Amino acid sequence: MTSSKTTQTMKPATAAKKLGVYLEATPAEFREGTVSREQFNALQADPPAWLRDLRRDGPHPRPVVAAKLGISIAGLARGGVTEPLTTEQIEALKQEDPEWLAKERATQAEVRKEAVRLKELKEKRAAKDAARD
Repeated sequence: MTSSKTTQTMKPATAAKKLGVYLEATPAEFREGTVSREQFNALQADPPAWLRDLRRDGPHPRPVVAAKLGISIAGLARGGVTEPLTTEQIEALKQEDPEWLAKERATQAEVRKEAVRLKELKEKRAAKDAARD
């Protein structure tokens, strides 16, 4: 009995998420059907014009918008941003620098600082435990 290897596929929504693009802005042929692992790898290795344009100009999904603004996805929601934004809109928001954005950036900076502190504490404890053994 021989086993045939099946091709790995993913839904377009999963592929769009992994590519960092907003699914609704992708071409219809991408949104319909499934994306094979080979197709996905080809898109990553040599992105077509539509993918390059989406990555550069948007509209961008919330995780990308949040990263470009330096805040969390929850911070976007607290700021009232619920729709995908284009790169131009993100830049305008940065220039405007509303109070909520400055507050969310400060919050995110504190979260990162605390994560570093906890990581260092964990490493110190691990080194102390290793020294005892």
